[in-house]
Amino acid sequence: MSNVLSNLKPELVWKYFEEITQVPHPSKKEEKIREYMINWAKSLGLKYKTDSLGNLVIKKPATPEMENRKSVCIQGHLDMVCEKNSDVEFDFDNDPLKVYIDGDWVKAEGTTLGADNGIGIAMGMALMASNDIQHPALELLCTLDEETGLTGAIQLGTDLVTADILINLDSEDEDAFTIGCAGGLNTSGIFKYEAEEVPSNHTPFKLSIKGLRGGHSGIEIHDGRANAAKLLSRFLWNTIRTMPIKFVSFNSGNKHNAIPREAFATVLVPNEKIDEFNELIAQYKAIFKKEYTTKEPNLDFFCEKAEMPNRILKSELAYKVLSSFVAMPHGVIRMSPDIAGLVQTSTNLAIVETRENEIFVLTSQRSSVESEKRFVENMVYAALELGGATVATGDGYPAWEPNVNSEILNVAKQVYKNVLGKEPKIEAIHAGLECGLIGEKYPGIDMLSCGPNLRDVHSPDERVSISSVQRIWNFLIELMKNIPQK
Repeated sequence: MSNVLSNLKPELVWKYFEEITQVPHPSKKEEKIREYMINWAKSLGLKYKTDSLGNLVIKKPATPEMENRKSVCIQGHLDMVCEKNSDVEFDFDNDPLKVYIDGDWVKAEGTTLGADNGIGIAMGMALMASNDIQHPALELLCTLDEETGLTGAIQLGTDLVTADILINLDSEDEDAFTIGCAGGLNTSGIFKYEAEEVPSNHTPFKLSIKGLRGGHSGIEIHDGRANAAKLLSRFLWNTIRTMPIKFVSFNSGNKHNAIPREAFATVLVPNEKIDEFNELIAQYKAIFKKEYTTKEPNLDFFCEKAEMPNRILKSELAYKVLSSFVAMPHGVIRMSPDIAGLVQTSTNLAIVETRENEIFVLTSQRSSVESEKRFVENMVYAALELGGATVATGDGYPAWEPNVNSEILNVAKQVYKNVLGKEPKIEAIHAGLECGLIGEKYPGIDMLSCGPNLRDVHSPDERVSISSVQRIWNFLIELMKNIPQK
């Protein structure tokens, strides 16, 4: 068992977080981490319950003289986004994360860290395990499969939570309390692969765009970062219109809620056009680096010889597919007219995957306005359909509408000011949180989301601030003491 974080404060939070990083917990494969949580609950003599999906709640009675306070549910999700750099060998299903300390940050070597939402779960565990903290009756709700579609919250049992108040610990900025979030849905397309024979006198090349920052498609979508799939589509579409290259495959991204950091394509180039093709690569590399000098300093675009394929995509279909990718909207569609700096509506071209007989595309749309969410879905749908794809959309999840008169919000604001000496920001966010779905299942529950500073989640640059964890922990301890009476 790793012991890298044992000297950090608060000790119990970091102990549990490090243990979580050593237990594989990809989305849809949370069996090991759930077993770890149940064994932990049993070791402390805490009662627990699961629903039909496997969501888990662990309960602890109030400490003496706190029995008359409203009960509190601390909530987080058990799964993590599994992203790694392409040159890193790592098996998320079996390997423990390699955590390390870098100044004020905890990181993982070459992979995501899983502080989203492992650090929130660890804080909830520390509250439940501590014997010297005053608190009302507590519940720790651990949901499944948040990162690939909020499945746990969507299928959450209606008899699992009994608390009056829910504190979601899946926020990523210690200076802010979140009281609302965008709704979202996924739109996918499938282009049936129509093959033709491989021509002679051509050389196969693999194109690679690498070194981008990527990031969470809700939190970083407004930051002006490049989307690797969009950049490669742009090059290929312009090139295929002026040069008789042949299209073999295109692959980019692997998470619906992450901005693609890398993109790869294989093409066949006529032998007499190889020099011209290499010149185009150099030209576009210079263009991309100039356009993204500030946001993507490590951007790289290059090609190398590849193995000869046994088939290629028909030229007419290749052009339609690439036209669809170029026309596909990506990024911010509209900023909120009412809340300064808040993205209201966006879309992310998340995944392109060349399969045996098809090219699969997955996109995600977000908006705090239902009608705009549906409109941007229509935009994506049209771009895919015009390219010849068969298109499907999911049911999605609702927005969490802010309640500025929330009792727990007003209490938390005062506690925060007393503990940290400043006022917290009160905000709605563009990323999806489970609160909207939980609120639908438990009408009237008073909800608030907060958490320590996390940066570059959903990418191998993910990190969590050590000092921020300590500050939010101090805030949580004091908040438990000040929960309102029933």
